[in-house]
Amino acid sequence: MRCTTYCTASAYDISRLFQSLQHFGSAQLFRDCVHLLLKEDRKAKGDIFYFSYGCVVLWGFTDEEEQAILGSLKEFEKNPIPKPEMDEFTYIYDENMRIEEDEISLPTKNVLTKLAISYGLAQSVKLTTFEEMIQKTIDNTKSLPEDLATKGKISMSRKGISRKMGELFIERNFINLHSEILDTPEFFWNYPELEPYYRRTTHYLDTNKRVEVLNKRLGVVHELFEILSNELNHQHSSRLEWTIIILIFIEICIVVYKELM
Repeated sequence: MRCTTYCTASAYDISRLFQSLQHFGSAQLFRDCVHLLLKEDRKAKGDIFYFSYGCVVLWGFTDEEEQAILGSLKEFEKNPIPKPEMDEFTYIYDENMRIEEDEISLPTKNVLTKLAISYGLAQSVKLTTFEEMIQKTIDNTKSLPEDLATKGKISMSRKGISRKMGELFIERNFINLHSEILDTPEFFWNYPELEPYYRRTTHYLDTNKRVEVLNKRLGVVHELFEILSNELNHQHSSRLEWTIIILIFIEICIVVYKELM
């Protein structure tokens, strides 16, 4: 059976979504997640977990059914992602919980067990969006340090530098403000017995190491921001110096003219 995770937006309007889902099946609201059990011929069809930070985890659906579910989400999305991120697994029921070669073994059909694992899956796919955002930013700005090293200055206007600083600031702050998403969910304060399922999932997905790498890349973006800030200050100082030089030259010309007269 399929277990698929998608990140389709920066966030969902979770309260409106919950109200809407109550018409389609058995919906349950958690702190930052909504669970929906869909039935077919009065039998459980599959579980859907909608996370407030723009991720959805689908258990037991076909690809066609998943696309229909994603389509129904669009009206609740905030800042949709043009190309949603996706992770795909299979799952079975077995005695012990484990994840090997992208197959999840579940010891029980309990919905909270699936939710505990879904937290890890949703965080991983959200982390992927952060990773790609930062990598794209670094790729788009890597020419700036190269210009500084080869030419001694950045070949951009003051307006261009200010605009680039604004872009870096927005992207860095967006990730910093949403980084709590990657912390251990508060759900496990109430269900500590389920946390081992979450930990095994994040360990398999290498979440902690990826967060460390992400933080290092954020540090690189911060350094780029400081480089641009220093260059902007340098250009401003240089412009002031030339303005003063020109004013002094004009004043000398006036004095000389008066002397000659």
